[in-house]
Amino acid sequence: MSDSAPSGPDDELPVIRLIDEDVAFRRALQRLLEGAGYRVVEYGCVGDMLLQGIGEAPGCLVLDIHMPGPSGLDLQEMIAGQPQPLPVIFVTAEATVHETLRAMKGGAADFFFKPVDGEALLGVVHKAVRADAARRQDRRRQRALQSRYARLSPRERQVLAMVVDGALNKQIGARLGAAERTVKAHRAHVMEKMEVRSLADLIRAASQLVVAPDRAGA
Repeated sequence: MSDSAPSGPDDELPVIRLIDEDVAFRRALQRLLEGAGYRVVEYGCVGDMLLQGIGEAPGCLVLDIHMPGPSGLDLQEMIAGQPQPLPVIFVTAEATVHETLRAMKGGAADFFFKPVDGEALLGVVHKAVRADAARRQDRRRQRALQSRYARLSPRERQVLAMVVDGALNKQIGARLGAAERTVKAHRAHVMEKMEVRSLADLIRAASQLVVAPDRAGA
């Protein structure tokens, strides 16, 4: 386990959103998290955080279940519906079995009861922040890949699909009714637009596309 928060560009530094109505507890956790190198934004209730906006910064939420207004579980459900849902860690004084199960079924990174062990909490925060960073990186990579694929013409998408299926240039030409040199030109354009240097890279990129290569006629 890392002893400090991940580092990176200023706009990518992880932020821990801390939500708890107990001011003394909030301050203690804030000191703990800031001591580990995290930026901390703290709120007394879910409503305060919603008024200010959760923001786009990576990180996670550390929150209680029972607070004035919307509960921590309510916030967890709201977060789950966002394009980039942040990991949620619950730290609460008491909870029913139903509430605990609801939190874990909702995807909570972990669930602690007060008083919480600081080192154990930091370990979960580190893990949650790393997981959030990895998911964001995967989403950026997928968006870039989809953007490159969108630049292909319908014919180039056909060629890509057949290349991925293992067809040779001669076979592709026969299927498309095109000269082999034309197929080679299409393959070169596909490689350039997909920003790959080898057939293996092209196949790997195609396998990662959310939308399968188009096999429909141009």
